[in-house]
Amino acid sequence: MSRLSFDMSGDIYSTRWRVLALLGIAELLGMSLWFAASAVSPQLRAIWGLTPAEVGWLTTIVQLGFVCGTAVIAVLNLADLIPAGRLFSASALLGAAANAAILAVPGYGLALVARFLTGFCLAGVYPPAMKMISTWFKAERGFAIGVIVGALTVGKATPYLVRAIPHVGLRPVVLTASVGAVGGAVLVALWYRDGPFPFTSRPFSWSHVGDVVRVREWRLATTSYLGHMFELYAFWTWIPAFLAASVAASAGRFRAPRLISLLAFTTIAIGGFGSVWGGLFADKRGRERLVSISLFMSGSCCLLSGILFGAPLWVLGALAMTWGFFVIADSAQFSALVTESVPPHTVGTALTVQTSLGFLLTMLPMQIVPVIAQHAGWRWGFVVLALGPVAGIAAIRRLAALRRSPARTAA
Repeated sequence: MSRLSFDMSGDIYSTRWRVLALLGIAELLGMSLWFAASAVSPQLRAIWGLTPAEVGWLTTIVQLGFVCGTAVIAVLNLADLIPAGRLFSASALLGAAANAAILAVPGYGLALVARFLTGFCLAGVYPPAMKMISTWFKAERGFAIGVIVGALTVGKATPYLVRAIPHVGLRPVVLTASVGAVGGAVLVALWYRDGPFPFTSRPFSWSHVGDVVRVREWRLATTSYLGHMFELYAFWTWIPAFLAASVAASAGRFRAPRLISLLAFTTIAIGGFGSVWGGLFADKRGRERLVSISLFMSGSCCLLSGILFGAPLWVLGALAMTWGFFVIADSAQFSALVTESVPPHTVGTALTVQTSLGFLLTMLPMQIVPVIAQHAGWRWGFVVLALGPVAGIAAIRRLAALRRSPARTAA
């Protein structure tokens, strides 16, 4: 494979699609680190004698690490000081090492440290990829970002696919994710180059936080985003446990851990198609409409999960995959809504605050769901997540009405 390069006299159109494919593969490989511990949580629970809440922290702490990493990158303006490709590659390599460390730590406490560091490093993998692909796309940018979000969604699901392979245990699942992240780092380091549409530097600034918060459109877009995030990661984290409990309830003593892992992979990975569809739909029909549809569908699945718990596997699988498709379809559009709502010089700050608030919020439902399941059963574990889509729909409708108002149109 020849080194990708940008030549103003060359074929930009064909080159950008090669870059999209390259970044999509690299993002898929890098983000496989996120749920590497979650995929083998039953084994870790048995080894260390963990409670359901402690198992939840193996993923929740990744969220906290990601928030801290995002904040450090933003405050130190690393995204502008370090070329995006180098930041991506270095972060993926460090994340791979942190992920593999979970196999060497002697106990749960140090495992949490390793998972925190994994999340911290992923802050240099996920956001930079969005910026990198945007330097190649102006037209069809919604589709391009949707592809990247789709790739990272499939990547997050990959450990469950590896876990579904017969006779594969703890070590291969964790190491496969780390090897994949190393591969993603190498791909970007060797063959990625920035495109013809570079971004003006828009660093984070504490002085801009107040300016951002005072913008009503930003508040509404962020409120809708928070509703989306309230549901998303709790669903992704606990869907394997929900599926296992439902299968057990419908089949008595029947247990099929490999089948559950395969179904969990499919449920999360189908969100990759949802992200691409969401990008195409948003480009043609509007971001607010796409967000409303996605939140309505995923919120409905939250409520149906209690009704269909214990149903035949084909019914449960259809519910899970419909949910997985819509739960992520709107994700990329919230960032776009924020960039359209604030002054250009505050975009970096607006996105950083939005992302940090969203990932911090995910920690709450990720801990609430297993507590509800422990006391009321898994039938009702996910129903509480419907509160997120309800709040998100209310906010996005108010935002749509505000953007259509005559005063704003005249402005």
